[in-house]
Order: sequence, then C-alpha cells, then structure tokens
Amino acid sequence: MSPPLDAATVDLREADNFDKLSGSWWDPSGPFWPLHRLNVLRMQWIVAQLRETGMAADDRQKPLSGLRVLDLGCGGGILSESLAGLGAMVHGVDVVARNIECAKAHAAESRLAIRYTLETAEILAAEGHSYDLVFNMEVVEHVADFPVFMDASSRLVKPGGGMFVSTINRNFKSWLTAIVGAEYILRWLPKGTHRYSLLRKPDEVEALLSDGGLETVSTTGVRVNPMTRLFSLTPRLDVNYMMFGRKPAPQPPR
Repeated sequence: MSPPLDAATVDLREADNFDKLSGSWWDPSGPFWPLHRLNVLRMQWIVAQLRETGMAADDRQKPLSGLRVLDLGCGGGILSESLAGLGAMVHGVDVVARNIECAKAHAAESRLAIRYTLETAEILAAEGHSYDLVFNMEVVEHVADFPVFMDASSRLVKPGGGMFVSTINRNFKSWLTAIVGAEYILRWLPKGTHRYSLLRKPDEVEALLSDGGLETVSTTGVRVNPMTRLFSLTPRLDVNYMMFGRKPAPQPPR
C-alpha cells in the first residue's frame, strides 16, 4: 500500500531528503555512519530496559524472542535487522519507497525474515494493528504533525507493551551541536538533515506518551566524542536522548 502524500504526518521535504540518500543506508563510511555507531549503543540500552521491566525472554542470545515489534521510519533497516537478530518478529514501515526496497534487499542478503511495507503509523492504527513494542528511533524530528503521529504510534502499542523514542532536544546547545556542528562544521551529516523547528523537547515527548496512555519508565541522554566518534550514555538530555514508555497491562477480571 502506498501512503497518501497528503497524510498529516508525512513531511514531503523530509521524505525527499531521505529518498536522495536511500542508496547509502548500509555504507558504514557514508552519510549514515553515525546511525550505524549509535545503533550499537541504543540496542544495548533497549535490551537493558526490556530486561529490567521483565519484557525480555530468558534466552540471552535472543532476548526479544516472542515479541512482535514495529519499526516506524525504518529507513534501510539498520534497526530492524538488529531487532530481528535478537529474535523479534519485525515489521518495518517507511514512507519512502526506495528505503523499503533497500531494506528488503539487505534483509534478503542477511537471510532475515523481516516484513517491510510502505505505509504510515496512521494507516496501521486505523486498521487496528497492535504490537508488543513500537520503535520511534530518530523519526519524530522528521514528521510533519507530531501530535497526530504520536497518537497513532501510541494506539499501535498493545496493553502491557511499550514504545521507545530517540530524538534530539530543541535548545541552543542542540542547535549548535547537532545542526551547526554535525552538519556544517564537522560535516558528519548532509546539510539540512535536521530542521530546528522539528526538534522535540523531552517534556513534549513525555506529554504525548502520557496522552496515549503510556507512562515514561526510563530516559537517558546520548553523547558523542567528536575526536573518537564514539557514542556513550549520559544523564543529560540536552542534546540527543532516548525514552522508554509502557502501557499498563490489562487487569485480570475479579
């Protein structure tokens, strides 16, 4: 199914940017190299949160076994493949057709059974789909209507399930670091990758999670050393950060 180009959450400028970069997803030295390095750190944090909340399986090699997960804005499948490698049943969606083509091709090469489709969170929510986990990783700063997107995303989380969000804060430091520094000075990312007006403050994300029936369980900041290009966790949420929210589990009848 092709998502409607006038869907409330589809930002055509953002979609066009990622369409132009679609052939570079799996080049570790290309424009997505920061995402490849960040992915290692975020997967460690994701698994740790699932273990702490009792959502992970006992299998240490496949801690996501038995979980149905949705990767929104999956791009070329970097996160989706990591999730599948840990045992999850993965559905990756994106609004850029060439991203989906790239993701499907690489999953086939990697011999991973991942379902990829071209559609939006709103379409899935309207059709009544639900998942144990929904991943909004480096996505919410690229959507047009943030509240509508988060509402649809929250409806996709089944009771007892959870949602992971990672994005960039909106303040002077994040503008200076993530836009001026990363895009214009260090040139780690293509110019125009991020727009300041679309960056999201932690309290904005947390409020929309709450509106969708999810309680924020944990947060962490992410920092990168400009000399070594290594990512690490930090308590500070002033630039990059990640958040995990959960829906209450259904109560058994009395």
